[in-house]
Amino acid sequence: EAIVTSEELGQDLEHVEVLQKKFEEFQTDLAAHEERVNEVNQFAGKLIQEQHPEEEIIKSKQDEVNASWQRLKGLALQRQGKLFGAAEVQRFNRDVDETISWIKEKGQLMASDDFGRDLASVQALLRKHEGLERDLAALEDKVKALCAEADRLQQSHPINASQIQVKREELIANWEQIRTLAAERHARLNDSYRLQRFLADFRDLTSWVTEMKALINADELANDVAGAEALLDRHQEHKGEIDAHEDSFKSADESGQALLAAGHYASDEVKEKLTILSDERSALLELWELRRQQYEQCMDLQLFYRDTEQVDNWMSKQEAFLLNEDLGDSLDSVEALLKKHEDFEKSLSAQEEKIT
Repeated sequence: EAIVTSEELGQDLEHVEVLQKKFEEFQTDLAAHEERVNEVNQFAGKLIQEQHPEEEIIKSKQDEVNASWQRLKGLALQRQGKLFGAAEVQRFNRDVDETISWIKEKGQLMASDDFGRDLASVQALLRKHEGLERDLAALEDKVKALCAEADRLQQSHPINASQIQVKREELIANWEQIRTLAAERHARLNDSYRLQRFLADFRDLTSWVTEMKALINADELANDVAGAEALLDRHQEHKGEIDAHEDSFKSADESGQALLAAGHYASDEVKEKLTILSDERSALLELWELRRQQYEQCMDLQLFYRDTEQVDNWMSKQEAFLLNEDLGDSLDSVEALLKKHEDFEKSLSAQEEKIT
């Protein structure tokens, strides 16, 4: 009876399970003694049937034994119910404690101030955080189930209702806190990603501008018309590549302006990079235009040199014709010479137009 009337219900789930195991041993022992009680009843019945002179005393003792036996079984049933209820409550406490422990462990990860130093590290952190968010999504069902279990236990175990409610509120507080942390970290990582994406585009474009300037400045001025034409063609190809990058410059500028409009924490740096990017683009276009003018001037000069050389060569040839002392020795030869001189005068007029 001391076992079944014990008020000890355990301090935690492990303790309750130890008490339940001891109680199961008691129940086994109780079941073993039931046969003994049955034997006592059978023997009492036999004595009463034989009209034993102590019949009244026998009946009284029989009733006393049966009453004690039923009382013991009733107390055992109550003890079993109490231990079962205690196990339910302690199991709930353990599940809540384990869940809170997991939440706090993940909370430490989400409280990190590492938001990446470049695009690759930010992307790695985002993937890791998205994995944590998937874990949280899976945990949400468990939190809801534990809250529902808390409501049920408060109804079925009113004596523990206040303690269960404290656990429930502790669980909800930790759950809301980590959800807030997760949302804040995701937002900060997205901000960091947008910044690093912009900075990566900035570095790519400024590096390309440097390379393009070097290409544009690389060619020496030509020494002939063919070389000058090749320079102009190649220079126009550079302009095509510059035009092809216009969308990239526009996209980078829009990304930077969006960061500024959102009040990004690195707005000062973004503003500085936007100015540099705009200046670099303008400088590249100015350089291209300057070199275009130089190449066109070079082309004009080479055309002038070519035409001058052609005229010089023509005049040298014609000078020999004019210095010829042959005036003809017959009418036919004189007429032939006059015809040649007329052709020369026509050619001279043509060359004069070219020279002037």
